[in-house]
Amino acid sequence: MSLDRLIKNCIKQDAQAQGQLYKQYASKLFSLCLKYSKNYVEAEDNLHDTFITVFSKIGQYNNKGSFEGWLKRIAINTTLQRYREDVGVYDIVNEGNIEDVSVDINDEDLNIDFLLKIVQELPDRYRLVFNLYVLDGYSHVEISELINISTGTSKSNLARARLILKDKIEDYRANFNSQSL
Repeated sequence: MSLDRLIKNCIKQDAQAQGQLYKQYASKLFSLCLKYSKNYVEAEDNLHDTFITVFSKIGQYNNKGSFEGWLKRIAINTTLQRYREDVGVYDIVNEGNIEDVSVDINDEDLNIDFLLKIVQELPDRYRLVFNLYVLDGYSHVEISELINISTGTSKSNLARARLILKDKIEDYRANFNSQSL
């Protein structure tokens, strides 16, 4: 079934079409939810909430831009909404400006599982800003609007995230090199 037909059938609340849409996009959207969630279970909840929103608002999709991009935007907004609602979970602190830190990850001694693990271990506010900026290409202005922080705080949180990642990578390399001897 073509994407246009699938969307039209979902608008009519056709359960079979909704199931097909879910099967087609669930894994991509789940990995996106996982990037912004604290853990696997929360990512599953966010994916569920994403599809509830998709199915209730699919009639608003106007064929401008990619459908997958529209779905991803809903997934990100749904996941970030959870942080905005959970008072105290996403404690926003203006930490002032700190020096920008670059992280060298182009070495063979770093595997993707390790990198994903250390990004997931970042404090919530740092992980969200890091993922939005580095992995999804949002600007600091867009991030500040999405999670209700100043652009300066967004920049600071990104720098702090990079600093934490740099320290963890350096520790990993030190341990890796000492085990190789």
